[in-house]
Amino acid sequence: YESHIHATGAVPTRENLHDFFNALCWMRFPQTKRELNRLQAGAIAQAGGVQATRGPLRDALTLFDENALLLQAPEPLWDALRARDWARLFLTLRPLWAQATAVTFGHALTEKLVAPYKSITAHVLCLPVPPNLPPDPGTGAHPWDSWLAAQLTPAWLATKPYTPLPVLGLPGWWPANQDPAFYADPDVFRPPRPRRPPPPTVPT
Repeated sequence: YESHIHATGAVPTRENLHDFFNALCWMRFPQTKRELNRLQAGAIAQAGGVQATRGPLRDALTLFDENALLLQAPEPLWDALRARDWARLFLTLRPLWAQATAVTFGHALTEKLVAPYKSITAHVLCLPVPPNLPPDPGTGAHPWDSWLAAQLTPAWLATKPYTPLPVLGLPGWWPANQDPAFYADPDVFRPPRPRRPPPPTVPT
């Protein structure tokens, strides 16, 4: 699939919502989608074809393509998100969301939002979008497209630079989240994983 797109410039599309939203993303983020495809096709060629496992880079590219969310937000919101401090992120700092913009990129993520459920979780790209990016004149692409495409390096993407975000917690995205009790659900708004202790040092 990825090699075919890279070789022909054509994106195979079935008559379903998944491929429909993928096509819309190609229209909205053409440079970014081309760069993701270029990296996928290059990784496939380097591996000698599609293998049983994707490997770190292709895993990260697939997560981006299917489930990424892009965020432009004040730094306190980023700090709370990285810490998975949900009460601070969505309650204490709630007024700051008026200064934030969240944009779905992943087409599978967008498809899930057609029939929303509380646990839908995006992979937020850990790359704060700078403010006031100029639009691409005459293309109809999203103003973030050319900037985003230029940031995507294989070594960085292979680290899976994402953090989870239950998207229906975003203020204004779901009426039920106006009630603070909405966030008191540890099955959805999960605490950060405890850090593993460092291995013991070997006495010399």
